[in-house]
Amino acid sequence: MTAQTLDPATAPEASWLRVCRVADLEVERGRAALLGSTQVALFLLPDGSVHAVDNHDPYSGANVISRGIVGTRGEAPTVASPMYKQVFDLRTGACLDTQGKDPAALRVWPVLLQDGDVHLLCGDAR
Repeated sequence: MTAQTLDPATAPEASWLRVCRVADLEVERGRAALLGSTQVALFLLPDGSVHAVDNHDPYSGANVISRGIVGTRGEAPTVASPMYKQVFDLRTGACLDTQGKDPAALRVWPVLLQDGDVHLLCGDAR
């Protein structure tokens, strides 16, 4: 889900939370943000889209996804975990390369870019 396609009015029961400025992010480098007790990994891609996924690596149990290597698989923007190198689709959270382990996925948060700020839709992680 790309940041540019969302409108705050589409989710009346959830709330948009401002997390940071887009300028606080570096292209293809992850940043971690704390939402309550949950860590979220944010990624700014070269096309200007921002993706937000769980920072908790389901394979290692460590909060390290924001330190992963950004890349692509076909049309899918991806991040490879720095621990065991599983590759996740930043759009869906699906693991594209399990490295021989059982399938797992990252939670994904809808992102809204508004007036240079990054907002996440809380209460609606998928």
